[in-house]
Amino acid sequence: MQNSKIEAKEVINRIVEGIQEKKGKGIVVVDMLGLGNSVCDYFVICQGNSPNQVSAITDSIADTVREQCGKKPYAIDGLRNSQWVAMDYGDILVHVFLPDVRSFYDIEHLWADAKITEIPDID
Repeated sequence: MQNSKIEAKEVINRIVEGIQEKKGKGIVVVDMLGLGNSVCDYFVICQGNSPNQVSAITDSIADTVREQCGKKPYAIDGLRNSQWVAMDYGDILVHVFLPDVRSFYDIEHLWADAKITEIPDID
């Protein structure tokens, strides 16, 4: 169990790296390990300013995690319009939003009782 937690942290670090590579903003890691009945162990949430940036962030995450950790997402959904892309890494779900879509769904606050870590933006 402890080993998979360390592996998850490494994958999360590579996800964040992929987001930052394409200047994604508002990165939040939601740790749901302490909650019962959660759909996964972690959410990583961020945003891009345009559909093109959302797609670029998604590609960067997939490339970085594959190259650094040898993992591919089980599924990616939302690339057709790139307003909200979800990437499934099993115990980690990544959400890449356009800003208005992110504020509309406000998924961070659905899990407000989880441990939420905000990653500072790189300018």
